Amino acid sequence: MRNEVVRYIINGLFATLIHFSILTFNIEILHISSAGFANFIAAIFGITVSFMGSRYFVFQNHQGTIWHHAVKFGALYGGIAVLHGFILFVWTDHYHLSYQIGFVLATGMQVTLSYFGNKKVVFK
Repeated sequence: MRNEVVRYIINGLFATLIHFSILTFNIEILHISSAGFANFIAAIFGITVSFMGSRYFVFQNHQGTIWHHAVKFGALYGGIAVLHGFILFVWTDHYHLSYQIGFVLATGMQVTLSYFGNKKVVFK
């Protein structure tokens, strides 16, 4: 269990780095004006990295096909991505607060939901 949590943290940090890097690129370089929309695009990349890491690195003792896991993972992360994007939309687009801080807050929510969702539903 302990090693699984450590692997989850490593995978999550890497996926979050990808997600945040693309979010920053979208806002700072591409000048996408909506942080919520920029985050939606970035989330696709972060979710893909997270799925591959979860399947092959974190939850190594799983059963089922990649397609079976992908459908469950996609549903879980689709819901989390909508919630993550909504938090960023409200925080940044509505209240005009820092997208970096909003990202950290939304990611804190995401970490908790995704670990238990993956452990209990996707890769059980």
